[in-house]
Amino acid sequence: MEREELRAWLRLVLTPHVGPVTARALLRSLGSPQAVWEAGPQAWARLVSSREAAALAQVPPDLEAQCAATMAWLAAAPAAPDGEGGHHLLTLADPHYPSRLLDVANPPLLLFAQGRLSLLQAPSVAVVGSRHPTAQGADNAHAFARALSEAGVTVVSGLARGVDAAAHEGALAGAVLRGATRAPGSTIAVVGTGLEQVYPKGHGPLLRRIAEHGLVLSEFLLGTGPLPSNFPKRNRIVAALSQGTLVVEAAVQSGSLITARLALEMGREVLAIPGSIHAPQSRGCHALIRQGAKLVETAQDVLEELHLQADGAGITAAQSELALGEEADATPTDPVLAAMGYDPVSQEALSARTGWGPAELGARLLELELMGQVARLPGQLFQRVAAA
Repeated sequence: MEREELRAWLRLVLTPHVGPVTARALLRSLGSPQAVWEAGPQAWARLVSSREAAALAQVPPDLEAQCAATMAWLAAAPAAPDGEGGHHLLTLADPHYPSRLLDVANPPLLLFAQGRLSLLQAPSVAVVGSRHPTAQGADNAHAFARALSEAGVTVVSGLARGVDAAAHEGALAGAVLRGATRAPGSTIAVVGTGLEQVYPKGHGPLLRRIAEHGLVLSEFLLGTGPLPSNFPKRNRIVAALSQGTLVVEAAVQSGSLITARLALEMGREVLAIPGSIHAPQSRGCHALIRQGAKLVETAQDVLEELHLQADGAGITAAQSELALGEEADATPTDPVLAAMGYDPVSQEALSARTGWGPAELGARLLELELMGQVARLPGQLFQRVAAA
């Protein structure tokens, strides 16, 4: 992109009181961002409100700095000719701009991207959920995402802590297990900051792996920090890029349910994994299921509901890895696991159920925890971790 074209797009984005809807109206009437600025105040007055026309007449004070920063960012990692890797800036006029985003009432004018642009056209499912999932919820997010990625489906999420991070990790693992990290599958992280920033801070290594094997996407200009208002805006892109949204765990009031609502408004499917009636993280999923969301137990359920065709050998792995509730797992022989069930439980309650003393039970719980079959929760509670 030439500097003057970039400058024209950035000026549209930076002009106060002129949002994506107004900018699109100007572009429809005048043809290009350069033509918008060449048209001048008389043309603007015919097309937008007086307040917006006055804003268009003022050059944003940070325009030149933002233009220089963006040019430097693009030059730091030039994109390959096939669009696979490097830094990209997609405009509404770019052929790589994802057509699914046009289902949003206010699609972003610009998208900053790092990684594999081909994933924007691949079959995709959003996997979202709590930032503070149960151990079972985190395992489910990882396992579902891995199975979907193995089956050739791209997993979209928001790089938040908890379910989002587990879903990205699982999708990356699924892409590697396929033996070809550049095959369909893998993951897209839609972030709520500028792409040169890392948020949450501890996700730097994960972000770099996604940029290498998947795609990182943001509508926010370079230098944009993690403002609270950015994340609900980010959610609409997560929902729009995906053919369906899978909610793993969510409280009744949560960003994940916002993503689910946005998906429904765009005509996308919403799916949810049920959980314990005692877990706050499951109540949002149960509410969605009561409202008509598809209850899913396996990755195959997701593929069938969204009419996605798994490619080749990936489906076998997806089915075998996510056979939740297998007969062998449903009837554990270990007396502590059998007494525990799947709900969080205290050591005192387990002692009453098994008849074991505190020392014997505590030792067995530690063994099961080290084996990855039991998770220790806050409040001195324990929960069985099913084979996801």
